[in-house]
Amino acid sequence: MVEEAFDRKAVAVETPAERPDQYYGKLVFNRRTMFEYLPKATYEALVDAIENKKPINRQVADSVAEGMRRWATEHGVRHYTHWFAPLTGGTAEKHDAFIEHDGKGGVIEEFSGKLLVQQEPDASSFPNGGIRNTFEARGYSAWDISSPAFILDQTLCIPTIFISYTGESLDYKTPLLRALNAVDKAATAVAKYFDPEVKHVTSFLGWEQEYFLVDESLYSARPDLVMTGRTLMGHESPKNQQLEDHYFGSIPSRVEAFMLDLEIRCHRLGIPVKTRHNEVAPNQFECAPIYEETNLANDHNLLLISVMNEVARRHNFRVLLHEKPFAGVNGSGKHNNWSLGTDRGAQLFAPGRTPMDNLQFITFVVNVMAAVHRHNALLKASIMSATNSHRLGANEAPPAIISIFTGSQLAAILDQLENSDEADLSDLKKKSEYSLGLAQIPEIMLDNTDRNRTSPFAFTGNRFEFRAVGSSANCASAMIVLNAAVAEQLEIFKQKVDEAVKNGAKLTDAILREVRTLIKESKAIHFDGNGYSDEWKEEAARRGLDCETSAPLMFDAYLSPSSVKMFEQTKVLSRPELEARNEVKWEIYTKKIQIEARVLGDLALNHIIPVATRYQSMLVDNVVKLRDLFGERANEMAKCDLDTIEKISHHMGLIKTLVAEMVNARKKANNISAEREKAIAYHDTVVPAMETIRYNIDKLELMVDNEMWPLPKYRELLFIR
Repeated sequence: MVEEAFDRKAVAVETPAERPDQYYGKLVFNRRTMFEYLPKATYEALVDAIENKKPINRQVADSVAEGMRRWATEHGVRHYTHWFAPLTGGTAEKHDAFIEHDGKGGVIEEFSGKLLVQQEPDASSFPNGGIRNTFEARGYSAWDISSPAFILDQTLCIPTIFISYTGESLDYKTPLLRALNAVDKAATAVAKYFDPEVKHVTSFLGWEQEYFLVDESLYSARPDLVMTGRTLMGHESPKNQQLEDHYFGSIPSRVEAFMLDLEIRCHRLGIPVKTRHNEVAPNQFECAPIYEETNLANDHNLLLISVMNEVARRHNFRVLLHEKPFAGVNGSGKHNNWSLGTDRGAQLFAPGRTPMDNLQFITFVVNVMAAVHRHNALLKASIMSATNSHRLGANEAPPAIISIFTGSQLAAILDQLENSDEADLSDLKKKSEYSLGLAQIPEIMLDNTDRNRTSPFAFTGNRFEFRAVGSSANCASAMIVLNAAVAEQLEIFKQKVDEAVKNGAKLTDAILREVRTLIKESKAIHFDGNGYSDEWKEEAARRGLDCETSAPLMFDAYLSPSSVKMFEQTKVLSRPELEARNEVKWEIYTKKIQIEARVLGDLALNHIIPVATRYQSMLVDNVVKLRDLFGERANEMAKCDLDTIEKISHHMGLIKTLVAEMVNARKKANNISAEREKAIAYHDTVVPAMETIRYNIDKLELMVDNEMWPLPKYRELLFIR
């Protein structure tokens, strides 16, 4: 049966008669589909190349391309595209039809291995940090065989990397694949201490995608939402999240219809979304998948965002993925749950049944702690952006200081190992039982660690949860740094253990000795307390952790000597690539603030001031009429109006002055040629002016007649009806 393509014009939710397992992955060229459409020899060669990370020859590529084309055209597909993730943060695609000249004045449908493996998109118009000039346009996209092709909107999408003509990566996937290869190699070498049969270690990712929904009509009436993704002004609603009644509450029927439609689309595309619920803030929601290999999980998150935006419009919604679209309520994150596992089935961050299993667990956990400690500034830079800077440290988001939460059980084991030559690793438990003493309630299985919502990097039982990642971010940014940093640390660990064994130490003694050293060296990164407290900020500074809060300055961490050394040794990014990426980060930061400032200035002068002036004129007219009627007695009667007139004048005067100052600050910053210094100038001069302008506009919102106010207010935007 031919799978129907996504109908953009359809409005009703299509609920298949089959169960999800019957249509899951129907639009994916997965192994089941490959087995059906490829010759046996081609199928086996491709699977072997995927599993063992080997190249394929052009003969195999031609065979795969033909099978892929036949499958796609049977689903009504006419075009194909190389689907990649440039440094814009989103995805890119150029569509080509399956046609070639037939030599007789007509065309034939054809798709060769050459076209499957490689394309040549323009590399000059994507962010490149100076690697490519406008007149040097050549770039290459190349097929990633480990991430299956899929059909989206009647187009065959082939996941690819994107590099420049001179070989530098211009995307997120290329360094992510390098980082995953590095951690595979380094972690496998250490895992062999405990199981010599291990051949590969895989990095796994489970993202939790938070987002807001707003009515499309209200969205369209807010130019700031349309152009920046967030409200640049707006006074808090009298009721927002203070009653905590939205979190895990009953899902509104309109939203549930959207979620069901989204899940059906995702399951057909092989995205294993499993969880959905209301989040803390009004109109805020979350979805999360079953864990997958990190590269595939990242591709699926990017694809989810594309599908989510499309499905939302079918339901008269708009999705907001900005980290802080509304002031005064929770922002949105994309928590990255990260773990490592061997091809032998071992979870490296989970306690085992034997002391040796638990030594392996402790070894890998402590090496992660050491890597995060050494590169805490870099990890923070990896999740920082102009948008995420609004979220960190506010309303349940972790602070802009990287620390690790371990929980009491693991903390006790680490203390024991640090202070004693003998450590009991036989009693590490994955879960423990707890009874409430109620016959009708079964025993509860307690995890070996609690959760700490203020921790940016928390151990949560068998994985680490990187909570500081922003909702609009490409997960790859954080995953590149984390996997590369851990790979570097594991390489150092193995060198020291091997050296100790070479000098006569027993393997377990050498491992324990190095683990104990790492615990002591990385002690500063361990913090199980309240990350929101001022005391922690002071304590973190004393511990030597990076406490910088300026996004443009945080990006400097990418070019620190330790970062450059780490990236080069793991072969993830070269120094020129790092320098180029930082140029892009500074440039994007500047442009985002620049757009916001322009929108805010336009709204302030052309929307807010005229309305406030008109309302003020109405009040003045009322005062004049009262005086005409009542003479001197009118002064007392009009006291309230006179007070409001004065306050409106005060705030309008400040807004006009501040907008002029903001424009001048922007012009001055624009004259700076160096991207870093320009971004810093925008952060230091333009952003503060915007915040003050907003404060005064929000005050006017409380004074001006509600029917005259030109923009939908928070109480309208934040509550779906």
